[in-house]
Amino acid sequence: MIGAMKMLVSALSAGLLLVSCVPYTPQTRIQQNPRIFSALSAKDQDLVQRGIIARGMNADAVFLAWGKPTAVVVGSSHSGKNSERWDYAGSTPVYTSSFYGSYGYGGYRGYHGRGGYGYSGFGFGMGPDVAYVPHRVASVWFVDHSVDAWEREQ
Repeated sequence: MIGAMKMLVSALSAGLLLVSCVPYTPQTRIQQNPRIFSALSAKDQDLVQRGIIARGMNADAVFLAWGKPTAVVVGSSHSGKNSERWDYAGSTPVYTSSFYGSYGYGGYRGYHGRGGYGYSGFGFGMGPDVAYVPHRVASVWFVDHSVDAWEREQ
């Protein structure tokens, strides 16, 4: 029974890992939102399938083409019309070196403290470290609910 449970948990974990690695593409979003896609014009459907946005598109088309934005900023344009900016973020690895040191005692003493081994000592060194810094990779500006401009990092 325990062996079967371990196999089930391992299989579920592997499945979740595999699913989390699947890229989230325009085709995936179209398959998950067929009603939104079918409501678009033929021209917008073609652009969305290729992951391209253009002036005049609505927010649904941009969502299908580029996905959910990381942040949404609302405001007013210079002409007094409602405006909205969708920002998309990526991350850049930043590599550093760090110093570490330790002192300690530990070990394994076996069942009820009998037998086993122990260790103690001091250790130090320098090691690489990586941090991921978020940054904006794309933005889409909507004026009165349609794309007015966009930009994307290459």
